Amino acid sequence: MFARIDAENSQGVARRMRRAARGPRPEAVPTVIARACLLVGLLDIAAGAFPRFRHSRMHTLAEVLPGTLGPFAAAFALSSGVLLLLLAHGLRRRKRRAWRAAVVLLPIGACAQFAYRHSFAGVVIPLLLLWLLAKHRAQFDALPDPRSRWRALANFVVMGAGSILIGLLIVSTHPRRLVGDPSLADRLQHVLYGLFGLDGPLDYTGSTSRTVAVSLGALGMVTALTTVYFAFRPEHPAARLAQDDESRLRALLDRHGARDSLGHFALRRDKGVVFSPSGKAAVCYRVVSGVMLASGDPIGDVEAWPGAIERFMDEARAHSWTPAVMGCSETGGEVWTRETGLDALELGDEAVVDVADFALTGRAMRNVRQMVKRIERAGYETRVRRIHDLGPGELDRVRRAADDWRGTDTERGFSMALGRIGDAADGDCLIATAHKSDPASSGAPGPYGDLKAVLHFVPWGDTGVSLDLMRRDRTADPGMNELLIVAALQAAPTLGISHVSLNFAMFRSALARGEKIGAGPVLRAWRGLLVFLSRWFQIESLYRFNAKFRPRWEPRFVVYRSSKDLPRIGWAAMRAEGFVHLRMPGVLRRRAPQPRPCAHTRREEEAHAA
Repeated sequence: MFARIDAENSQGVARRMRRAARGPRPEAVPTVIARACLLVGLLDIAAGAFPRFRHSRMHTLAEVLPGTLGPFAAAFALSSGVLLLLLAHGLRRRKRRAWRAAVVLLPIGACAQFAYRHSFAGVVIPLLLLWLLAKHRAQFDALPDPRSRWRALANFVVMGAGSILIGLLIVSTHPRRLVGDPSLADRLQHVLYGLFGLDGPLDYTGSTSRTVAVSLGALGMVTALTTVYFAFRPEHPAARLAQDDESRLRALLDRHGARDSLGHFALRRDKGVVFSPSGKAAVCYRVVSGVMLASGDPIGDVEAWPGAIERFMDEARAHSWTPAVMGCSETGGEVWTRETGLDALELGDEAVVDVADFALTGRAMRNVRQMVKRIERAGYETRVRRIHDLGPGELDRVRRAADDWRGTDTERGFSMALGRIGDAADGDCLIATAHKSDPASSGAPGPYGDLKAVLHFVPWGDTGVSLDLMRRDRTADPGMNELLIVAALQAAPTLGISHVSLNFAMFRSALARGEKIGAGPVLRAWRGLLVFLSRWFQIESLYRFNAKFRPRWEPRFVVYRSSKDLPRIGWAAMRAEGFVHLRMPGVLRRRAPQPRPCAHTRREEEAHAA
C-alpha cells in the first residue's frame, strides 16, 4: 500500500513539474504577465526612489560603468516603472498596443536596472516576461476601445498626482545627503520645480543633487508625453446607431415589439447594435469603461436570440470588453445564461399597470384619489395625445420645457429612456401634459404658458406604452406626476392601450420584505442600507411612488460574467444612466462621432473586398 502511495505521489510531482516546464496556459498568460508587469513597475519605481534598493551582488559589476549613467539610469527605471503600471491593465485585457509598448519598455527597464546597481532579479524578470510576451503574442489580439480626449485630462490628473507623490519620496529618501532640514512645503516646491526641469530650494551633497533632478525631470516628461499622446491621438468613437440599423430595428419591433416593454428604448441613437446571422434578432449595447453593456432583452424573434447573443459575445471577446446585460426579463435572463454560461442576479422590479384593473375607487387608492381631486380643484387640466397629433409649435414648446425642467446638465437614462422627444420617427409615442387653466390666478404665466408638466411614453407593441420621462415645472403644485399617470391610465382604453409600464424599482423585493413583520436581521440591515442610499439615489422613493398605482411587479435581472465584475458593471451602468458624468474642457471634448461598424461587419467587408 505504501509503495502505491509513493508511486502516486511521484506521478503527481512529475505532472506538476511538467506543468511548470510548459508554463502557464495560453489563455492565462495575459493575466500572469499583467501582474508581473505590475510587480516589475513597482520594483523599478522603488529602485529609483529608495537608495537601499540599489545595492546587490551586481554592485561590483556595475562599478565598471561610467558614473554619469547613474542619474539617467535612475530616471529610466522610474519612467519604465510608471509606464508599466499604466500598461498592466491593457495587458490583462489582451490589448495589442499594450503588448507592443511592453515589448519596448521591458528591455529598457532591464538595462536601467543593470546600470543603476539593482538586484539580479531586476534584470532576469523583465527578460523572462519579454520571452513570454514574444512566445504568446497571439494572445494579445484585442481591438481598441472607444476613446475620446477626456482620457488626456484624466491621465494628467492621475499622473500628475502620482508624480508628485513619487517625487516627494525621491527628495526625502536621501536624508544623509540633504543639506539642512527643509519643511514639507520646501520639499513639495522642489518637486514641483523639478517636474518642470527647474532647480528647487533643496541642496544635496555629491552627485545626489543631479540624480534627484534627472529623476524628477523624467517624471515630469512622462506625465507630459502621455497627456499629449492621449490628447492628440486619433479618436475611436463608440458604435452609434446608423440609419439603416435603426430601420431594421423598427421592422423587428413592428413584429415582436410586444414581447418586451423596454424594446423601444433600443432605438436610442447612442447605442450600437449587433444582429443575428439571420437578421431576425438584435442586441443593442453601449461600451462604457470597458464594459459592453446591453439593456433589456434582445430584439426580435426568440428563436433567433442565440445568434444575436453569440455575435454580442464575439464582439466582446474581440475587444476584450466585459459583457453585461442590464434589466433583462426572466425569459431573457434564462436565454442569456443558457447560451453564454453567464450568471444572473435579480436587480429589481418593473411596475406594470393593467388598464382594465385600474380604478381610483377603494381604500388602497384613497391617497392618489385625494391628491388628484385636489389638483384638479386647483385649476389644472390634462391632455393625453399621440406625438403626431401635436402641432409643430406646441411640440417645440413641450420639448423646450422638458429640457428646461430636467434639473441636470445631462440627459439621464440608458435602459429605460429614449433620450429624445418629438422625433419625426416617433409619432406613435404618447405624451400627457398638465396645464394650468388660469395661469394668471397664480401669478405671471411661465415661459411656456399654461404648460406645467409633461409625461412621455414610448410604444410597447400595439397595445401598450412604457414610461420614458417625467418632467414638471418646479413652481407647479405637488402631485403633477400622479395626476398625469392617472390621466394616461384613464385615457388608455380610447387609445387602444391595455397595459402601461411605469418606473423601474431597484431592489424592490428587499425593500418590501425588509419592512414586514418577521424579517430577519440580515434583510433588515440590507433594507436599512438601501434606505440610506436613497438619500442620493431614487431607490425607496421610486418604489413608494410606483406602489401607489397597485401595479403587478415584473422582475428584471442583471447578467454578468463573474461576481468580481459587478463593481465595474455597476460603475459603467451609473455612467450610462447619467449619474456619473465626465465633462471635459472644450479643447479636449469629444467631437460628434461617426458610426463605426462592429467587428463582424468589418470582417465581412474585408472578406468581400478580398
